[in-house]
Amino acid sequence: MANSKVVLGSEVLIDLTQDTVDASHLLDGYTAHGADGEAVTGTCMFDADTSDATATASEILATKTAYKNGQKITGTMPNNGAVSGSISDVSTPYTVPNGYHDGSGVVGIDSTEASKIIAGNIKDGVSILGVTGTYTGEGVTAQTKSATSSLVAQTILPDAGYDYLAEVDIAPIPVTRTPNPANGTTVTIG
Repeated sequence: MANSKVVLGSEVLIDLTQDTVDASHLLDGYTAHGADGEAVTGTCMFDADTSDATATASEILATKTAYKNGQKITGTMPNNGAVSGSISDVSTPYTVPNGYHDGSGVVGIDSTEASKIIAGNIKDGVSILGVTGTYTGEGVTAQTKSATSSLVAQTILPDAGYDYLAEVDIAPIPVTRTPNPANGTTVTIG
């Protein structure tokens, strides 16, 4: 049993009975005596061992501080808060900026581009970003034409009611050969 109060005659020399020291409020490894006079060994880690800390300044928010290997370091990581962005081109990804994000930012498809992703613009049965196409295409009518070669330029187009030319057959320029009175041959082209 430990002594918590010492009185000499009428004089109180030591009185620990009102002390509030306990292990959790005394630094780790230090010793004192509690209200009951018993020795108390501290367990408080206010002077914690930071030698195994692995954070770097770039991993701590800018202007915030921490301790590593007993040294105070100030963070350099940008605080980006709510970062938002949009994607407007299939070949250009959104680049997320380096730093902290608070989780409330959003990245999505640009509204102009998103408005184009409708079922009627997508081939039937094909799904793009969760929208399944319904477009079956318009009927097209092809035409086959015949033409005769000419010594002048020609433009050959489909007739009214046709969408395109599937085939154009060009007949050769007619050539006729006939004997002439000079014992020669007359060649007629066209």
